[in-house]
Amino acid sequence: MIEALGLSKFYRDFAAIRDVTFAIPRGQVAAFLGPNGAGKSTTMKLLTGYNTPSAGEARIAGFNVATDRLAALAHLGYLPENGPLYPDMTPLGLLRFFGTARGLDGTRLRARIDEVVARCALQTVIEKSIRKLSKGFRQRVGMAQVLLHEPEVLILDEPTTGLDPNQIVEMRRTIRELGRDKTILLSTHILQEVEAMADRVVFIHRGRIVFDGAPAGMRAGYASLDEAFQALTREETAHA
Repeated sequence: MIEALGLSKFYRDFAAIRDVTFAIPRGQVAAFLGPNGAGKSTTMKLLTGYNTPSAGEARIAGFNVATDRLAALAHLGYLPENGPLYPDMTPLGLLRFFGTARGLDGTRLRARIDEVVARCALQTVIEKSIRKLSKGFRQRVGMAQVLLHEPEVLILDEPTTGLDPNQIVEMRRTIRELGRDKTILLSTHILQEVEAMADRVVFIHRGRIVFDGAPAGMRAGYASLDEAFQALTREETAHA
């Protein structure tokens, strides 16, 4: 459902990522791990069509994002780290706007808004200005917008950044529930999120994939995922 096939992105002589290859099958939650500046956001922008690769292909549900972008995006929900919310709108107005842009209308649009409002627990703020909402509620509004058109694939970039501990627990619960029937690529540098939510780890460092497997496999031989993370980045740095 999510495929990176030899993805590379160059800015003149600088390689943001080089030959990144992995595939996430239907119904799997994969954590995309790596230190800051490793290439996570670049890869996600290529997978979601926000940027074009210098080489390689990005595919969503079998569709090439560069050549069949609209078909690919019909299957995709993308939550950037700082999602595009219009602060003067209410959550209800925003959902109506994005739903109409997605081709939803009438009874279908009302039903989908009701569903995502309930799933993201927005009932108490649905007609308040987004400008006045807490970071946690703004993240929920962003997630509701992502889910509105019932995408099969979700790509989430640091979805718990800036949330308080209670809000983090709520967001993790939502992602676990979504992972029952959707394919999810979750970018994070918070290792507790890997253990709480992910079936698999794809680890990127210095623009290259350095580990791809189960969290238990990454942790093997180490006391914790933190130690494994440090070892992977240290070893790769030493070999660079």
